[in-house]
Amino acid sequence: METLYTATFTIVLLAVAAAMLAYYLKISIALIEIVVGIIGGYLLNRWLPAYHLDLNSAWFTMLASVSALMLTFLAGLELDAEHIKQEWRTALVIGLASFITPFLACGAIAYYGFAWSLQASLLTGLVLSTTSVAIVYGSLLEGGLTETDYGKTLLAICFVTDFCTVMTLGLIFTPFTFYTILFFISVLFICAILPVLCKILFAKFGRKPTAFEFKFILLALILLGIFAISVGYEPVLPAFFVGIALSNIVGNDSQLVKSLQTTTFGLLTPFYFIRAGFLVSVPVLLTSSLPILIFLAAKIFFKGIGISPCISFMNAFKPERMYTLLLMSTGLAFGSIAALFGLTHHIINANQYSLLIAVVVLSAIVPAVFANLFFFPKKLIQNNH
Repeated sequence: METLYTATFTIVLLAVAAAMLAYYLKISIALIEIVVGIIGGYLLNRWLPAYHLDLNSAWFTMLASVSALMLTFLAGLELDAEHIKQEWRTALVIGLASFITPFLACGAIAYYGFAWSLQASLLTGLVLSTTSVAIVYGSLLEGGLTETDYGKTLLAICFVTDFCTVMTLGLIFTPFTFYTILFFISVLFICAILPVLCKILFAKFGRKPTAFEFKFILLALILLGIFAISVGYEPVLPAFFVGIALSNIVGNDSQLVKSLQTTTFGLLTPFYFIRAGFLVSVPVLLTSSLPILIFLAAKIFFKGIGISPCISFMNAFKPERMYTLLLMSTGLAFGSIAALFGLTHHIINANQYSLLIAVVVLSAIVPAVFANLFFFPKKLIQNNH
């Protein structure tokens, strides 16, 4: 019990420090928590080697997983069906381009440039093709862009990109079976009945100190997460669908949304983002700095190569081109999930895993910092008001 409390104290202490730094630096709390996690993990390993924080313990992993579920759900909540109907071509075209170009380019760099195996190279392409819904959502939310058409469309683009990544991961490395089809049918069915069910139950049991709404939403997300795991997919995948399905029920209740955001960002996300920072090995960063920088630059460059012509062709987000390119270059959840999948299935080795995790976490920090510091679209907020 003492070890559990000590570990929790460490995470909360780092979370408080991150919140203070985010206030003074005016940078997204998610990014600061990752950086604080990297520094905190390094200092603990160097100066307190006897102090071992087990990042893979059941409680730590579960809190991080629940955080990922809620972040993805909240991102989906910001979308509305009518907007998706209007902008589905933009989301589909840019989302596909955002996936295909870094997948092919980074995979080719791993195969031809570093002589990795074909399987490891394909996995590398997948890891670096992702876009972090959590980072993009956090940046848009803190910047006041989630209510704009631009913010809603950008979140839809992110989902298309990550959906392509997850589906390709499943097609290449896991068998596509009858249960896979059953899973997607189940997701669609549950998403169809959830709005009606939530409307009835929230009217009767909601608006109470028991926080029934949060508990019921979490129940639905975990249930679908169990279904996803049973067929070899990640539990965060259906969370975005649930968010979209409930956007008209939950999304229109500003008090409930605020409560969900407060619980998620105040309690859960430190365990997710700080853990991501802890997973980065500073010695690997130093000894493998060249390949890390090559992969990071390749991800950002080829994301831009894929997205930029689509923006021009579709006449979408031209004034926000650089902000869009940089935010779409971020990666975290699905990238780290794909890397961990490769390690546990012996597709990549421990050194390759550490290298890819370092790239993934740096891609969550570097593009987002530059985007928010130098290319933030202030005019969108002014126009929205």
